[in-house]
Amino acid sequence: MAHRDGETLLPFDPADRIDAGLSFIGHIRSDWGPGTAPKNVRQARESGSAARIELLDGYAEALTGLEVGQPIQLLYWVDRGERNLATQSPKHADAPRGTFSLRSPVRPNPIALATVFLTSIDGHTLGIDAIDAWDGTPVLDIKPWIATVDVPPGWQP
Repeated sequence: MAHRDGETLLPFDPADRIDAGLSFIGHIRSDWGPGTAPKNVRQARESGSAARIELLDGYAEALTGLEVGQPIQLLYWVDRGERNLATQSPKHADAPRGTFSLRSPVRPNPIALATVFLTSIDGHTLGIDAIDAWDGTPVLDIKPWIATVDVPPGWQP
């Protein structure tokens, strides 16, 4: 992949340093693919394009207690993303920045996080209000978003 000015590579391939195994629990179904995906979930919401999560067999019971309308944190694996940049040159920044200071999908471990709203629950399929992930992106985990836990005390935007 071509890199922008100021971007630097890690001196190793993070995929060669696998320390743990993961088990995908399902896949995201969206309208997005290469060259069409919004930059972030905010832009995905603005597009009006909803999405869904299709869980693999055996996980439907794990949805017990979730409710339509509640926010959830969705962890997903950016399986078609680059993993080897230490610094990146995002178009919105005036200088290169470290990967860990960005929300870019290019990461040593391509784990993405989005807080989305549940719009439906039907068996092993969850409707969500929006997502910036490509169709078919693997899902790692789903967690409830809880204001008293997930908003740092005293935070003022």
